[in-house]
Amino acid sequence: MKWLNILKDYQNYLRLERGLSENSIINYSLDIKKLMQWLETNEIEVSPITISEETLQQFIYEIAKKVNPRSQSRLISGLKGFFNYLIFEDYRKTNPLELIEAPKIGRKLPDTLAIEEIDTLIKTIDLSSKQGERNRAIIETLYGCGLRVSELTNLKISDLYFEEGFIKVTGKGDKQRLVPIGPTTQKYIEIYRKEIRRHQKIQPQAKDTLFLNQHGKSLTRAMIFTIVKRLAEKAGIPKTISPHTFRHSFATHLLENGADLRAIQQMLGHESITTTEIYTHIDRKHLTEVINRFHPRR
Repeated sequence: MKWLNILKDYQNYLRLERGLSENSIINYSLDIKKLMQWLETNEIEVSPITISEETLQQFIYEIAKKVNPRSQSRLISGLKGFFNYLIFEDYRKTNPLELIEAPKIGRKLPDTLAIEEIDTLIKTIDLSSKQGERNRAIIETLYGCGLRVSELTNLKISDLYFEEGFIKVTGKGDKQRLVPIGPTTQKYIEIYRKEIRRHQKIQPQAKDTLFLNQHGKSLTRAMIFTIVKRLAEKAGIPKTISPHTFRHSFATHLLENGADLRAIQQMLGHESITTTEIYTHIDRKHLTEVINRFHPRR
């Protein structure tokens, strides 16, 4: 059995059986391709069925010299999933990574922006430029609805239910959820649609896509990252900011103002409440600041 053949089968399994997004499938595939490249470089001729625990240990040991513990842990997890698939398909009896432990890593707290920083960043947008109104609507949507960047680029006009106060979001694994959208975010989306988007020459495949580039096509994830990075630099905000920062800020600000954790979980589209609970760590810091500022025994 050749590696490329089984990799293709595995990708189909992830797509059809697991319902994973293309981005997730690409990431899982990269883990296996790293192993394939290492085997080729070291002239080790083994198949996915015959590769041993010792060979995989050597591979992970060498990779560990080049990547941080978080990346190493992700790689081990990805490879374990691949070999579990081989067991599931009766190609192997055991998982050669069964006894290989991933390095322990602390849960990384996400970076967030203060409300004042978000306001400053939005004020930095040049509304006289061709893409100014669009970029303001993008930032307002990322922060106002807590969307992932892929959810933003895939947002359709037909997903907007402004009269009901919701948008329909397609998240990981093509799972859909309804997310509330406030009047401020609605207002800026409507300004962009009526004053900018309607005057564009739109490509047929992007007729229903909300946010477009100057050529009338869907925006890429990379373009959203670039927009956010340039705005942060222009605003002079000394933090590492990405589109995901607005999602983290959305959740953190909701929690700080008393929102229910379960409601935040539903809005973010987290399968497990454990993922959402990371924001309670940030909230504890906020509560400490409140005590130090307002308690008479401070």
